[in-house]
Amino acid sequence: MTADLPTIRLRPKSKPQAIRHGFPWVFADELVTDRRTRSIAPGSFALLEDAERRPLGLVTVNPESKIIARIMDPDPQAQVDRDWIAARLRRALALRERLFDAPFYRLVHAEADGLPGTIIDRFGDAAVIQPNAAWAERMAGDIADALQAVTGVSAVILNGQGRARGLEGLPERMELLAGGLSGPVEVPMNGAVYLADLMGGQKTGLFYDQRPNHAFAQRLAKGARVLDVFSHVGGFGLAALAAGAVHATCVDGSAAALELAQGGARAMGAESRLAIRQGDAFAQMEALAAEGARFDLVICDPPAFAPSKPALEAGLRAYERVAKLAAPLVAPGGYLALCSCSHAADLAAFRNASARGIGRGGRRMQLLHTGQAGPDHPTLPQLAETGYLKALFFRLDG
Repeated sequence: MTADLPTIRLRPKSKPQAIRHGFPWVFADELVTDRRTRSIAPGSFALLEDAERRPLGLVTVNPESKIIARIMDPDPQAQVDRDWIAARLRRALALRERLFDAPFYRLVHAEADGLPGTIIDRFGDAAVIQPNAAWAERMAGDIADALQAVTGVSAVILNGQGRARGLEGLPERMELLAGGLSGPVEVPMNGAVYLADLMGGQKTGLFYDQRPNHAFAQRLAKGARVLDVFSHVGGFGLAALAAGAVHATCVDGSAAALELAQGGARAMGAESRLAIRQGDAFAQMEALAAEGARFDLVICDPPAFAPSKPALEAGLRAYERVAKLAAPLVAPGGYLALCSCSHAADLAAFRNASARGIGRGGRRMQLLHTGQAGPDHPTLPQLAETGYLKALFFRLDG
């Protein structure tokens, strides 16, 4: 295979040691992008060399992306085929089976699991693939076949939606690659039951990354009145009910997501303890404040307000506003959890924005706990983007 592959080369001022030490990306301005390199079809493979023509490994190339090359294998003789994919999947599966008793987890977390730009979430007998890199889009059938062979799942869905695909020049699409689905899938997690719509929901249908933060929130939720803002399908709200919260209110802009939250509560026998409010989260928090509503535990888990560096300043202002509006809704001595899934906003910046917002909301605070994504979302230390999730738990006085 390697004899037939094109060779691409780093510019003289690029730093090949970062790649040798595990950094998985090559940006367009780091590569010699001559006519031959620009003519490589997106998703094809190539051999990467440093400026002195020393081999660095096998890469996938996409001249249409700012990330022009992604490291597939440090071995330049590697052959990326179904067997290669299956070996990566077996390694990922072994970790999840050690961590979890039931097959509900993120199976592949992109570069951190050695499958660049590829997300796979498992929902029991079904799995959802997000091919966010051109090579994974091109080899989606091989990934699906290897996935079935390694895990035994019968249903495989390709979810080709989201910002990451646009950055790769990939079109949006949704496709059932194998098997069938009869409706939303019940997902047990932290004693709660969630309904995941694998074909029509956000992302892959459920956010597994918050599992440990749901568990920490459950410590604060027993006997509490809980408000879950940006709740999606009831993430924190249903976890709180499972832990013995007396009541939970879920706020989200999506009627479909809130309907799934109600279905999850019904499956848990907790429907009478759940209320929903559909609408803009900021407007709903303002309305709740005007109503004089107070909660023992408030959680805000918004979408990525700062998905990129150019959006950072506006994103931090949005996080500050969330904190400012949420803080007055917390009863004296109650708890406020604020979350960010924006990799461009690091922990210090998010923590500072949250503290400013709480202060502007007229409250004093103690920071009790800082959470991150669960171990089925392993991080690659060399790549900050893999450690995107932050969760801050405060106790508010005054």
